[in-house]
Amino acid sequence: MLKIAWLSILMTCLSSGDWHYNMQQAEQIAKKEHRHILLNFSGSDWCGPCMRMHNEIFESEVFKEMADTQLVLVNADFPRNKKNQLPAQQQQLNNAMADQYNSQGKFPYTVLLDANGKVLREWDGFPNMTPESYTIDVRNGIYADR
Repeated sequence: MLKIAWLSILMTCLSSGDWHYNMQQAEQIAKKEHRHILLNFSGSDWCGPCMRMHNEIFESEVFKEMADTQLVLVNADFPRNKKNQLPAQQQQLNNAMADQYNSQGKFPYTVLLDANGKVLREWDGFPNMTPESYTIDVRNGIYADR
């Protein structure tokens, strides 16, 4: 029951666009829709910069508008509070994403990928940018790949 409640809370917290939690599914969508993937590693219940990133950047209208047409959003969350622990299957998916893209365990850590999972650009920590500047930075990464 707690796991279902946690997923409901997470879905509400990440309400900007459709966030996915499985990289294989995200890659399939990205290939089908000719989009890039933005993978964000967060600690939703302990990482202040992660919460700030979601609130200030990912929830901004300018970012959401761009993401709705150009990105598949993926969140790999690593909560610490016992009451927020992920279901085992989701934890395994997140661990696999971390092994591949965030082996140093940085938070927040955001990676722009092409539809095949190739890293195009990385942001380590909270980007000290306005939502508009961050959105332009992401777009530059997308267009650099074309």
